[in-house]
Amino acid sequence: MDMYTAGRDFVRRDGRVLERRLFATIFEGADPQGVVDALRGFQNADGGFGHGLEPDKRCPDSLPLDVEVAFDTLIAAGTRDEDMIRRAADWLDSIATPDGAVPLCGPAVEGYPRAEHISEWTYQPGINPTAGLVGRLHHLDVSHPWRDRAEAWCAAELAKGLPVDAHGMHEALEFLEARKDIDLDRVRDWLPKLEHYRADAADPSYGVTPLQFATTPDSPWRELFTEAQLEAHLDRLIEDQQDDGGWAITWEPPGPAATLEYRAIVTLGALRTLKAYNRL
Repeated sequence: MDMYTAGRDFVRRDGRVLERRLFATIFEGADPQGVVDALRGFQNADGGFGHGLEPDKRCPDSLPLDVEVAFDTLIAAGTRDEDMIRRAADWLDSIATPDGAVPLCGPAVEGYPRAEHISEWTYQPGINPTAGLVGRLHHLDVSHPWRDRAEAWCAAELAKGLPVDAHGMHEALEFLEARKDIDLDRVRDWLPKLEHYRADAADPSYGVTPLQFATTPDSPWRELFTEAQLEAHLDRLIEDQQDDGGWAITWEPPGPAATLEYRAIVTLGALRTLKAYNRL
């Protein structure tokens, strides 16, 4: 069985309805309204998203991390639902600091199964996820008072210095790209200093790779990396497909269902990246 078919079958067999609808939209030309409809099941009455949309915590309460996944899903599907997005932005506004910063999660997760890394550090407002959320709202072309307030805060924070963690850097690059603030030399010099940055394709450990910073060949961040680096990571991505057709993950979700859900998300992401780079 070829790589694409095996990955498709994994998503169809073990993915949630959301990932199956998203796969059908991206790869089979299905109506993206199906993705929007699937997302509605994760949106709460307060406008935020929860219910384990990001599978590492099984909390039904609205969390910024789940809002970010919702925005990413809409962007991947090439669609938008302005009412859905505005309600989520209203909710972000309601829980933000006066400057507009929001955390990834909150203490509500403690009442539900969660991965070990979903702990107190995720309760602190920061660039991760505030900058990424602002960048995604720009990408979705939705203006909002919270976006403006948070954007000013993020700009001031990033002027002081770039994040020290690769996840925070990923969020910062989403923000900087949306503002067309592309200082490649500044970012390139900072990359080796990042925690959880996986520059070496041969490194099997958990980390953010060049392909996650430059998810498509036309990304403005592609120039941060050599062609040899990108090709090595693409080769590694192909090698990492498992016998069941899916891609593995390098952390421990809270249970078997969450593991399959996350593997389907990662598998869909791997297929999208390989398609973008003409390696599928």
